[in-house]
Amino acid sequence: MRVIGTVGLPGSGKGEAASVAREEGIPVVTMGDVIREECRDRGLDPAEHHGDVAKALREENGPDAVAERSLPLIERELDTAETVLVDGLRSMVEVERFREAFGDGFLLVSIEAPFELRVERLGERGRDASDVKTEALRARDERELSFGMGEVMEQADLTVENTDSLEAFRRTVRRILEDGPEAIEQ
Repeated sequence: MRVIGTVGLPGSGKGEAASVAREEGIPVVTMGDVIREECRDRGLDPAEHHGDVAKALREENGPDAVAERSLPLIERELDTAETVLVDGLRSMVEVERFREAFGDGFLLVSIEAPFELRVERLGERGRDASDVKTEALRARDERELSFGMGEVMEQADLTVENTDSLEAFRRTVRRILEDGPEAIEQ
């Protein structure tokens, strides 16, 4: 059993890592989906209220609320899969919750890229109009970092600098999915 958690600022490559996992037949649990679901349950548009609802969930149910809601989804996937990728950890409390649940089977991977490269990628992705506005991205980064993401990135078991080609990044992700921490040490 292996649970691989990813952390990274918007546009760093977390979504691409999740795509590689899916292509390899590895289930993906996206923590942001838990928040989007809560937005819909509250009658709110996830595109507009994602950050507010994420904050509210943590205030109402504790700082590990999103991790706690993700656990049953991860455990269900582990019933039939050897590896599960968890996309989008934000805080050390979440990391600690997953380490408590999965022990040595949990691997934390930080995916990092410089701000300007992330701006470029998000502009190309065009998923959210706020993504392409530099100041809006800075505000998103600040919000994410306020949840403790910077500390999570620093405490990662592995760090992937996603500054090379898309194919090089995808190869690195495949190696991590197959070999875990040994992938980078080779």
